[in-house]
Order: sequence, then C-alpha cells, then structure tokens
Amino acid sequence: MAIFDVHVIIENKPGISDPEGDTILNDLVLKGTKKAVSKIKTAKMLKFTIQEKDKRSAQSKVQEICDELRIYNPMVSKVTIAVFDA
Repeated sequence: MAIFDVHVIIENKPGISDPEGDTILNDLVLKGTKKAVSKIKTAKMLKFTIQEKDKRSAQSKVQEICDELRIYNPMVSKVTIAVFDA
C-alpha cells in the first residue's frame, strides 16, 4: 500500500453562472487595474491523503467518497481528480 495526495477540484460546468467569479472580475474592472483579465472562474478544492495500492485505486476511492457524501451537484458541477505520490 502506498500513500497518495489526491486533489479534487469542483467548479461550475460551462454555461452555469459563477456569481463569485463575476464579483471578483467586476471589482478588478471597477478599479481599472487589471485590464488584461477578461474572465474569472471560482472553484473549490478538496485535498485528500489516502492509502491505496495504486493511483487508480486512490482516484476511484476518492471519487466514491465524493459521490457518497454528495460533495458536489453533478447537474451543475464539473469534478477533476488528480492523484500524486505523497
């Protein structure tokens, strides 16, 4: 068994509004400081440390945990899971 760090990034699917990102962008626009920035999207990241036999098992187990606990809404959220050696 090995120990892995697993990052779960939860963000809105394309076409779903992101009021927090819009607010941050609007603040930048109002200040007039960062004109090169045209879009900001927010996301939530969860960091797991898990012991499993391999990266694929670690990813599968974390996906199962996220689904079981209903950490995200699959209708509006996109989930990305990345596994790293600890």
